[in-house]
Formats: sequence, C-alpha cells, structure tokens
Amino acid sequence: MKFVNPKNDVAFRKIFGNENKTAILIGFLNAVLNLRGSKAIQSVQILNPYQTPKLENLKTTILDVRATDQRGISYIIEMQIAYVAGVKKRFTYYLAKAYANQIERGEDYPKLNEVIFIGILDFILFKRKRGYLSRHQILDTQTHRREFKDLELNFIELPKFTKQEHEIQSVLEKWVYFIKHAEDLQVVPGHVIESSLQMAYAEADQFGWSEADLEAYEYRGMRIQDERGALVHAREEGRAEGLAAGRQEGEQAKAMETARKMRQEGLDLALIAKITGLEVSEIERL
Repeated sequence: MKFVNPKNDVAFRKIFGNENKTAILIGFLNAVLNLRGSKAIQSVQILNPYQTPKLENLKTTILDVRATDQRGISYIIEMQIAYVAGVKKRFTYYLAKAYANQIERGEDYPKLNEVIFIGILDFILFKRKRGYLSRHQILDTQTHRREFKDLELNFIELPKFTKQEHEIQSVLEKWVYFIKHAEDLQVVPGHVIESSLQMAYAEADQFGWSEADLEAYEYRGMRIQDERGALVHAREEGRAEGLAAGRQEGEQAKAMETARKMRQEGLDLALIAKITGLEVSEIERL
C-alpha cells in the first residue's frame, strides 16, 4: 500500500470531505470533541467542500471542510500547513463569519446555532502549551462558567504529537497518527479497529485514486513546498516581498496543462482554480 499525505489539502478534502463516506468525518469529530453516547454525532451534511477563501495573500490557507450535524451544529475543519501573519485573527474571522451567516438580516437570533472550529496545524501556534490538543471557549473570568456556548475553537498542533505506533492508546491519538504519518506507512497499523478509521486509510490508499486526482494531489504538493520555501525565505531575509515571487513561465504552462486535464475529467472550476492558482476565467477559456 502507498498512502497519500492527509496534510495535503487535496487529500484532506477527499478523505474528510467525502459526501458519500461521512462516517469518516463523524468518527474524527467525535474523537476530537470527545463526544460519546447520546452526545455523539450521528449524521453530518457536508457543505461547500471546495470553498476557497477570498484572501489572495494567504495562499497557504484553505477552508477545507464545513459540515452540520443532526442538531444543526456547524463545524469548520481546516488543515493549515504553515504559519502566516494574522493567522489567529483569521481563525476567529472564519468562526464569526460562519456564525453570522446562518441567518439573513431581519431573521430571529434564536435561529443561530453553535459553530465549532477545528484547526489541524503543521506548526506550533501555542508555544507555552505542552499538549498537542487545545480547546478554546468563552468563559467567565471569575466563575470559569461557559455562559456563551455558541463559539468554540479547537487546535491540533501536529509537531507536538510525538507518540510512536506502539504508544497509541486513545481513538483521537489514532486519528492524529493517521494525519501525521499515513504517507510514511505501507500497511494499516494494527491498532486501527474503528470502522471510520479503516475507511479513512482506504480512502488514503493511492491505488483507488484516479489519474486526475493523483495529478491534482501531486501538483498541490509541489505548490505547498514552494509556499513553505517562500515563507522560510521571507523570514530569513526579513522581506515580505519574498512571498510575492511571481510564477515562472514553465510553472504557468504546467498549471494550464493540469487545468486542461482536470477539466476533461469534469472537476469543479472552483476546485481547479484553487489547485492550479489560475483564474476561473482562464480555465473557462481552455
């Protein structure tokens, strides 16, 4: 077996944003939020699985998966590969925007439901915190009671998760291990007995991917490396313009060829635009 890297946003959306296999997302959400029994999520509806943020200067950010459960609670699950300036504010913005967008102007506020954000980070965001999982809620500073229950942020910092396969115990640890290490594995780990996790590994197996899907995945992987390199260069040189380095002619030609093949496969124009970096108008002319 050869598994894809779930940290690649194309792979992440294909695994966790699969509308035909929502059991994967349900299993992951229940593990992260520690929901059991009557509180466990039973069903989800995936919304806009390929929504792209309208922030052109944040090319490494993707609003990966949005969903609602049987109670009307909304979830935003995002894979973030690199730290960028203002990232905490952007997380807050997405949470607040998703909350406010539940109703139109003039509608009743009671129609607003809880919104939960889950950010999976391939970098350390909270340097003073040791654990890899953190949960952020609005609490009274004196009583520590949660009087405002509609907004919550959760973060998984992958660099802080250092357990080896033989040390894995909880279901959450199995999910985090999958996200962090799947691409380095050749077989499904023996600790995987949950059906949702088994399904996730099956979706991550490259054998079941189409040629177009694999090309999109590989192309995005190259762009991720380029973006990481640009961020590192910008920090080393202390110049923000390093992030705005233009594409070379060969990269543009490769993007056009990739977009052409993906269009022939019938992929959504917005998804093609996100993966290749091309404008929708350019893709429509192909």
